[in-house]
Amino acid sequence: MMRTPSAALTPLSDALDILRGLARPVAPETIALAAAAGRIAAVTILTPEDRPSAATALRDGFAVEAAAIAGASSYAPVLLPRSPSWIEAGAPLPETADALLPAEGLEGRSAVAEAGAGDGIRGRGEDFSRGDAILEAGERIGPLHLLALAGAGIDAIEIRRPRLRLVVTGAPERDALSPMLAALIGEAGAETETVAAPDEPDAIAAAIRAGSADAVLVLGGTGYGRSDRSAEGLARAGRIHAHGLALRPGETAAIGAADGRPVLLLPGRPDAALAVYLALGRPLIAALAGALPPPIQRAPLLRKISSGIGLSEIVYLRRRAHGVEPLGGADLPLRRLVGTEGAVLVPPEREGYPEGTEIEVLPL
Repeated sequence: MMRTPSAALTPLSDALDILRGLARPVAPETIALAAAAGRIAAVTILTPEDRPSAATALRDGFAVEAAAIAGASSYAPVLLPRSPSWIEAGAPLPETADALLPAEGLEGRSAVAEAGAGDGIRGRGEDFSRGDAILEAGERIGPLHLLALAGAGIDAIEIRRPRLRLVVTGAPERDALSPMLAALIGEAGAETETVAAPDEPDAIAAAIRAGSADAVLVLGGTGYGRSDRSAEGLARAGRIHAHGLALRPGETAAIGAADGRPVLLLPGRPDAALAVYLALGRPLIAALAGALPPPIQRAPLLRKISSGIGLSEIVYLRRRAHGVEPLGGADLPLRRLVGTEGAVLVPPEREGYPEGTEIEVLPL
């Protein structure tokens, strides 16, 4: 339901539970490996066969049997019964060879240097054995995953790519926020369609219901002023599950659903919009993409953080050589907000963190 200024605030943990309950992983799609960076894997990828499938040369040289040239040197050359085969880097070795002798190690048919078994070669299955997991379902696909997948002979992959509709309400200057949000959404592995809507409930409702996005984010108009009509627009488009969150900054945010799609209303102030995105928007995208939890990043606080009991609080951080420096949270000026390199979510039961505390850092 729409909230009045005096109504109770919904705890952030409850809001997260509601939002995750509304979100369902989107259907997987198959894309070319070259386009997969930053996407979320829909399935676990296993190596289809040993890689390499046979022993291969790591560099150019002569394929030899190590035992046959044991002890060879320029003072004690070993005459080979036949000239060994020259092998280019990456080519398979003959079955009888177990080492690679550099070019300077052979004079005619005589070995003038020795090579130990395995020298200069990569054994069968040394890169990957058949059935090895290269990528887990829910992992974000990075450049090194692409290297491994291509090395395993895989050229297409199933991913989940949520599509979000970003509805920007109100005056044109508020649209300064949408490029930031679209970039953050893209980094989370989703795609964004940005549209504008005037501060009119019917127009906002129509913008929420239009299109085929998997979820809708509405930016601005979440407060209680005369021009704040986003919550009313959501109520006309579908249902409001919570309006007013125990989150600072971001108290006026709302969550709901329309036509079976989750809808998140973000305040139009930059510090609050970013806080709500970090606390709720990014987890929503992760739920739609079936993403695994990201690795936890920790860093020591270089200065204490003070926070009030009863509200979850996002405090923005700047990284320093030996830790993170708190910049503040609510009402943070833009010149300080743009220096943000991470954030910490202070839970409602804490009054903050003392200097030196190892905190969990939400990356930006």
